Order: sequence, then C-alpha cells, then structure tokens
Amino acid sequence: MRRVVITGIGMLTPLGNSTEANWSAILSGRSGVGPITAFDASHIGARIAGEVKGFNPATVMEAKDVRRYDRFIHFAIAATVEAWTDSELQWDEDLADRAGVIYGSGMGGLGTILTAAEALREKGAARVSPLLSPGSAINMAAGLISIRWDLRGPNYATVSACSTSAHAIADSFYAIQRGDADVMVTGGSEAVLTEVTIASFDNARALSRRNDRPEAASRPFDAGRDGFVLSEGGTTLLLEELEHARRRHARIYAEIAGAGMAGDAYHVTAPTPGGAGAARAMLRALETAGLSLADVQYINAHAPSTVLGDASETAAIKAVFGVHAARIAVSSTKSMTGHLLGAAGATEAAYTALALHHQVLPPTINYEEADPDLDLDYVPNKARPAPIRAALSNSNGFGGANITLAFREAPSS
Repeated sequence: MRRVVITGIGMLTPLGNSTEANWSAILSGRSGVGPITAFDASHIGARIAGEVKGFNPATVMEAKDVRRYDRFIHFAIAATVEAWTDSELQWDEDLADRAGVIYGSGMGGLGTILTAAEALREKGAARVSPLLSPGSAINMAAGLISIRWDLRGPNYATVSACSTSAHAIADSFYAIQRGDADVMVTGGSEAVLTEVTIASFDNARALSRRNDRPEAASRPFDAGRDGFVLSEGGTTLLLEELEHARRRHARIYAEIAGAGMAGDAYHVTAPTPGGAGAARAMLRALETAGLSLADVQYINAHAPSTVLGDASETAAIKAVFGVHAARIAVSSTKSMTGHLLGAAGATEAAYTALALHHQVLPPTINYEEADPDLDLDYVPNKARPAPIRAALSNSNGFGGANITLAFREAPSS
C-alpha cells in the first residue's frame, strides 16, 4: 500500500498569515477573535468574529485577478503559494501529469454573489459581472491552483459543510494511495463574514454573544460555552507519496495514515445523541490506519464551543476509546481560531501535523469552569510538550457529515 505524507503547509487564519505565525500563536495560547471590522455589526446580537488581518491578495495575485475572484479564492492561492514554497517541490513535465488538486469550500463565493445581487437590484442587469460564475464557484479555487501550477492530475472541489476540507484531504490521500497521483495539493478556504451569514447564524442562536470579551468567546468544553465564533481563512497541505518525498529528501511533517467517514442520518444541524456518527468515523479511521486504541496520544477535536457539539464529541471519544480515553489529550484549536467552516478541517489537520512534528499538544484556551459531564484531558489553557506517535483530527458538518483523519509521526528516513 502506497503511503502518504505531508511535506508542505500554508495557512491564513485569524491567528496569522503564515504557518509560522499560526504555530507561534498556538504555542502562546493566543485568540484571533475580535470585534467585526468588515461591516457595521451593531444591529446584530453577535458582533465578533475571527477575521484574517493585514492580508493583501495583490502580493500573490495580479490586480485584475484580485478584482475577478472572491476572497475565499484569494485565501486558497495565498495558502498554496506558502505550502508549495514550504515543500521545496520543483515542477517538471513528469510531475505535472502525476500531481492534482482537491480543494474545498463550504459556502464558496457568497460575498461576491451578494455584491452581484446588490448591483442587479440597484443598477440593473447590465452591471452584473459576466465573470460572476468563475469568480464565485466553489471549484474555482481548485481550478485556479491547477492552472497556476500546471497540475494535470485530479482536479475538483469537495463540499460537506464544516467537514469540507477534511474530505478534500481524505480524497487526496486516497488518490495517492491508489496510484492516481504522486503529489496532491489539498485543503480548504472560507470567506463568509457577511451581514447575512452572521445574522443568520445569530438568529439560530448558534453564535457566541460574548461581545464584551471576544478573545474569550470561543471556549470549547467549558461549562460557560454559549456558541461558536464564525471565522475566515484558508489552509493548504501538500501531500506526497512517501518514496517520492524520500527520493528528493523532503522534510516530512507527518504521515496521513487513514481516514474514516460516517453519516449521522439524524438531523440537519444537531449531532446524534451520544455521538454515534462521530464514533463510527473514528473507529473507521483507526481501522484504515492500522492503529489500536492505545496507539493514539492526541485528538484535535471538532469541538466548536456549542453545548450539544462538545458534549456529543466527548461522548463519542469515550465510546470509542473506553478506559483509554482518560489517557488521551483532547484539545480544540477552535478556542483560538474560531470556526472556519469549510476551512476548519484542513486548518486543524495542519495543527495536528505540526503537533506531531514538534511533539507539542495545542491547548484549549478559555477553559475556566469544568463541565461536570465533560471529563477528559482538554489540555487547558497552555500548550504542553508530550510524546505523540499517533493522532486523530475530527470534523463534523451540518447534515451529519462526520470524518476523522488519522496521523502518524513522520516515518524515519
């Protein structure tokens, strides 16, 4: 069986516009959440978000392309520029046919679509851009990455709400494993910090309204959690077949060892009571990776800081690992980034790979009051050095889309 490793990482999140900035923020336990600046949110109950700060897309794209394409595509291109550079992979004609792109977004170019709708309403049909479709379509992040780097292998997008980019990584893993490609660019991006989305999630009582302490609003597993924080950003991973990476002496962050998927078949937004769907995904990931329960030292939890979600995932972990659950570190990096929706899975996969690479457990910040029903080791408030040989990263999406990615530490040379 062909093995798959991570050799490049690129990140733009509320914590910073590079992988180095992100990891530094994770180690210091810093929140990227703050008051919304993209628009006037004073009329909305939730007035906080995780915004990407100080990002200029003109540094990675021509000015005409900045105007032409949605912000989620800007993030995807910028993250891929960093991941490609980080991998030190050199393009050549032989690589082109053996390299592809699978890249996701949960909601795509919503901001661009809303702007076009406003132009139609206020100025008439002649003012709607003829490039609306390629500028906002979810698959155009993958398409433009493929075009820019001349990657001629698999090329498509995934969409599964908050599980989107984890599914993109899994599909890329499978593409390399079965021999369809030797290199895959994968991940996800999201840019839907608009009045419409904030108002909608807020009206659903899904968002935290801790407006007076935005940096403390995302508090997974804490007894005072009151909803998630909507965020934006993008993360790209460069995956390679192990021997391909070894031949060029590539630096390897971690190995992707397996993936497990399961549907709740239960509710549009709520998880299955007891986390049965998430549990099936974890069990399948362990099986495909050839890992035992005792092999896992760390789980990067989906845990968005909602009452039901965090409790359901904790129950799922305990159902899967039994007595071993008490010995596993479980943290939610959403406590620092907020929830990046379709980009969350890739972002958290990157943090998991970095945890294995550096042998450090990311913390769950804002953990102030224990919930008596949630009793695992949530790595409260401070990063912790620890030996990590294998780890899981969980993603759960609306519609009951559960996926778990399984990782091992980088194989020896």
